[in-house]
Amino acid sequence: MLDFAIRMAQDAGRLLRDRVNTTIDIGHKGAINVVTDVDIASEQLIRDAIATHYPRHEVLAEEGGLSESKSEYRWVIDPLDGTTNFTHGYPVFCVSIALERQGETILGVVYDPMRDELFAAERGGGAALNHRPIHVSKIDNLMMSLLSTGFPYNIKTSTLTNLDHWANFAMNAQAVRRDGAAAIDLCYVACGRYDGFWELNLSPWDTAAGALIVEEAGGRVTDFSGNSFSNYTPQVLASNGLIHERIIEVLAMDKK
Repeated sequence: MLDFAIRMAQDAGRLLRDRVNTTIDIGHKGAINVVTDVDIASEQLIRDAIATHYPRHEVLAEEGGLSESKSEYRWVIDPLDGTTNFTHGYPVFCVSIALERQGETILGVVYDPMRDELFAAERGGGAALNHRPIHVSKIDNLMMSLLSTGFPYNIKTSTLTNLDHWANFAMNAQAVRRDGAAAIDLCYVACGRYDGFWELNLSPWDTAAGALIVEEAGGRVTDFSGNSFSNYTPQVLASNGLIHERIIEVLAMDKK
């Protein structure tokens, strides 16, 4: 099923790449949360493939929601992570596909079509970038760490904006980046480009594949308090493990 997921991600990724800087139809799911006809086309491509090869499996995807069944398997899909980037021609976006069995993620694939980078992991089998093993970084000092985060779509109305965390990490890490695609951020932790990533108000399709890839690359994934991570918990903290406890301390600074 990992090979199948890889093929789906690559097929959907090619669709995204072919539509970059073309005329697209843009709708809104919120004040600044957009959806395009490309999101929908990518998701339909993936859903059709699953329906053909695994018709009894459940599918949970960003645009179409949950197609329920009695299967122990559930595909968790973001057909275009980084839609805002995509609509502006900013080349940071991807396809994210994970598979759960009885609630546990057993495989994850994230494909960045603009860089032709395929991140993949199977539980217990390690993580890879373009079929070569990857590992998290070995930096053990937060002040020497490069971190990444994102901001929620409801930033203009919610009290949970992440701006306080951003300010705190700007003073306690080497630097902080914001790329606008959580699945890519997680994969960059997995391959050592980032040393840590945190974000809140996320959905299962944002994190399911990337979280497994981080874990299989030797990293650690929890919530902000260090508790076990779940795809259905709206906050994620991923790191190389060495700076994890220090990140938790900074995340807790404004609670004191």
